[in-house]
Amino acid sequence: MNETNSCNTSDLRIIGMRGCEELASQVDYYLKEWHATSDTFIADADFPRFGSGEAKAHIVQSMRGHDVYIISDCFNYGVTYKMYGMDVPMSPDDHFQDLKRAIGAIGGKARRITVIMPMLYEGRQHKRTARESLDCAIALQELVRMGVSNIITFDAHDARVQNAIPLAGFDDVRCTYQMIKALCKNVPDVKLDRDHIAVVSPDEGGMSRCMYYSSVLGVDIGMFYKRRNYAVVVNGTNPIEAHEYLGRDLHGKDAIIVDDMISSGGSILDVASQLKQRGAERIFVFSTFGLFCNGLDKFDDAYAKGMFDKIFTTNLIYRPDELKKREWYAEVNMCKYISYIIDTLNKDHSISELLNPVTRIHNYLDRRGSGEAPAGIVK
Repeated sequence: MNETNSCNTSDLRIIGMRGCEELASQVDYYLKEWHATSDTFIADADFPRFGSGEAKAHIVQSMRGHDVYIISDCFNYGVTYKMYGMDVPMSPDDHFQDLKRAIGAIGGKARRITVIMPMLYEGRQHKRTARESLDCAIALQELVRMGVSNIITFDAHDARVQNAIPLAGFDDVRCTYQMIKALCKNVPDVKLDRDHIAVVSPDEGGMSRCMYYSSVLGVDIGMFYKRRNYAVVVNGTNPIEAHEYLGRDLHGKDAIIVDDMISSGGSILDVASQLKQRGAERIFVFSTFGLFCNGLDKFDDAYAKGMFDKIFTTNLIYRPDELKKREWYAEVNMCKYISYIIDTLNKDHSISELLNPVTRIHNYLDRRGSGEAPAGIVK
């Protein structure tokens, strides 16, 4: 971090939305260390609620001329507010409205506003297949109309939604490097080569992620495709009748299942079970976002039955304490990576190298092969 800032470091400000305080604090720690200052970069912002549930944003310091980075976790159901005396968990819609309130409170005075939204709001409603809303595209357009210059997200469900804002900045960041390092740290005896491991996509939509892992690591790839019952609709989707596997023999190999998110977990566990039936040894799951919408009991049961060995998710969204205590769970810390992105953008430098970590992955694996790889999660 010896490069000279193209703008005064005092111009950098971070706003951590409700539920992002811990993430913003860790990012601030690295930035203060790199800029050799004890002054925080976090702006003092508050989002009070009225008894009716209505809200407002209040930013204490002036943001005039500042380079502002707003970190928003729209899926943090651990944050609540009072409405008519009841504790109400914040929904994605509530978080997104608060994000717009923060931008509104800045009042157009910032030099530049970048929104860091790890899991893209309404990212699964990115295309129209019938008479239905295009929520993600509309949300992106709203942010740009309000003055947002850049939107940074991680492992978007479909990054093509950026076509809705073709003249604004949109970066879809992968967690490949950090996931690989976390696997090597938590499972020291894992062998990342074609003879010992394969990468598997749980559906056709996730093939691009698996192809990246496969190409970088030089290992085989497999895929399940979902056979759905299109005559029935349950909870807004057509239920999956079966997962069919396409790929090479897995006997004697470990398998990495790669997906962008774990929602209910039914698909992941079904895929893991089928991989076991096909002779796979250890099963590891890489999922950027662990929502676990239906709780953890089914994962506890599956782990007890030996269906999988480890699930890796990032700290980019809310994780309840009971998840962190699970033996089968491993957290991938992304705070330093976000700090690098913010610091690089603040200097008006390109983040292309950060977005494509192939060289760093190969260097890490070479060092690991020679016994020199560091144990910690670093850039």
